[in-house]
Amino acid sequence: METIKLRDEFIKLGQALKAAGFVESGVDAKYAVQDGLVKVNGQTETQRGKKLHAGDVVEYDGQTVKITD
Repeated sequence: METIKLRDEFIKLGQALKAAGFVESGVDAKYAVQDGLVKVNGQTETQRGKKLHAGDVVEYDGQTVKITD
């Protein structure tokens, strides 16, 4: 499992997908989220702007990343 270290209080889901290398652009992140392909803490997430905090886990296309502080 990869990790993303927070620089601020939170990171938005679309930014996290790009930072983890799961998608190449914000547009790719938008479609992945809209199509229901992304899960946050085991639940399908449909908001690309969802704020992720330390401890959150993002799943996409068989890959997982954990947000840490």
